[in-house]
Amino acid sequence: MLMQSSTPLSHKQNIKGNIRFALITVSTSRFNKYGPVRSPQEAEDLSGDLMYNLVKESGHEVMSYSLVPDDEAVIKDLISRMVHEDVNLIVTSGGTGLSPDDVTIEAVSPLFHKEIQGFGEYFRYLSIEQIGSSVVLTRACAGTVNNKVIFCLPGSPNAVKLAFSEIILQEAGHILKHLGRTV
Repeated sequence: MLMQSSTPLSHKQNIKGNIRFALITVSTSRFNKYGPVRSPQEAEDLSGDLMYNLVKESGHEVMSYSLVPDDEAVIKDLISRMVHEDVNLIVTSGGTGLSPDDVTIEAVSPLFHKEIQGFGEYFRYLSIEQIGSSVVLTRACAGTVNNKVIFCLPGSPNAVKLAFSEIILQEAGHILKHLGRTV
């Protein structure tokens, strides 16, 4: 009997190369209505540091890193500029909750040409082991804009580690291949 390879595995074959990331931390606690509480150089950003290290350790490239306030116009402007830069993936961390200050999803999702619903669903499924029924509070999502992929993650280091290790780094090349992008 001839053994056939699974379709997902065959789609992932011959995916190689360096994926270029833009990383964005969205923070309410580091900014107030008057500007930064501390300068971005002084602000501790555990999730941003973790994203950066996970990308580098996986052999990919961080093209840019930004720390921005949870302000819809600021986030939308930055994402709108990033989709025209030489990056393949844009990842935001923070601003995905239900607080009135959490506006990352409102800023980013209207830009999507296509939404990747499976990302949010799978992320919440995996998160159940860590946070139980509190997964219903996250609005983590992903989509495409100008053949770039955007992932919007919660701001906690545990959420960042889970999303990168279990989904983003495993599927990034596969997603880009479907978008017709070579890396």
